[in-house]
Amino acid sequence: MEDQDAERARTELGDTDAPAEDEVTEAFDRIVSEGAQRLHRTWREVLATGLAGGFEVATGLLALLAVYAATGSHLLAGLAFSTGFIALVLGRSELFTEGFLVPVTAVAAGRASVRQLGKVWGGTLVANLVGGWLVTWLVVRALPDLRSTATEQAVHFVDSPLNLQSISLAVLAGMVMTLMTRMQHGTTSDVAKVVAAVVGGFLIGGLQLFHSIVESLLAFAALHAGAPFGYLDWLAWFWYTALFNLIGGLVVVTLTRLVRSKELIERERAAARREE
Repeated sequence: MEDQDAERARTELGDTDAPAEDEVTEAFDRIVSEGAQRLHRTWREVLATGLAGGFEVATGLLALLAVYAATGSHLLAGLAFSTGFIALVLGRSELFTEGFLVPVTAVAAGRASVRQLGKVWGGTLVANLVGGWLVTWLVVRALPDLRSTATEQAVHFVDSPLNLQSISLAVLAGMVMTLMTRMQHGTTSDVAKVVAAVVGGFLIGGLQLFHSIVESLLAFAALHAGAPFGYLDWLAWFWYTALFNLIGGLVVVTLTRLVRSKELIERERAAARREE
C-alpha cells in the first residue's frame, strides 16, 4: 500500500501520467522511438550506417596514433581519439557496441523483434569492420611514419592472453560505451552529447580498454603495415572481446536500466499489443 501511494503521488506531481519521473519517462520514450526506427531499417540502411560508423571511428584512431606518436601519452591519445566518437554522434552513424541499450530496449518494449535486433547487430558489426579496414589502409599508405606506432599499439591487444584482466578490460569497454549511449539519450543538448562522447573516447582510448571495434581497426592498421601477427591472431582476440563487450553493455548497464523502467516497458508493450 505504501509503495502504491508513493507511485501515485509521484505520478500526480509530474508532468506525465507515466509511473516514473518525467525525465526518466522522456528519456525512455526517446530510446524506444529511436530503437524502433533503427530496427526497422532495411539492409541497405543498416550497412550504410555501419559503414559510416567504421569510417568515422577510424578518423578518431588516426588522431590517437598521431598524438601518441608525438607525445607517448596514452591519456592524451585517448582524448584525441574522442574525435571519432564526436563524429559518430553528430553524424548519426553507429558502432556495433552502441547497440546494447537502444535497440534492446525497443525489443523489450515490444516495438521490434529479436530477429530484427540480430540483423542490426550483425550488419553493423560487419560494416564497421569493413569501413575501418578501408580507412586504416589509407592511413598507413598516407602516413607511413605512423606504421610503427600502429604496430606497437596493436601488438599490446592482439598478444594479450585470455585471462581475467583481458575479460575485465572488455567488460569495462562495453559498460563505458553503453553508459555513453545512455548519457546521450538522457539529453537533447548537442553540447552534452559531445561531452559524453569525449568522456567515452577518453576512457576507452586513454585507458586502453578492450573495445572490439576500435582495437580491431588498430589491428587492421598494423596488418596493413606488416604486423608480426595475422588475421587469425586478430580473430582469436576479437571473438572474446566482442562477447565480453556484449556482457558489459547488456548485463551491467542495459539490464539495470530495464529493471528501472519495468513499468514503462509494460505500458509500451500493452500499447504495442493494442496497435496490432
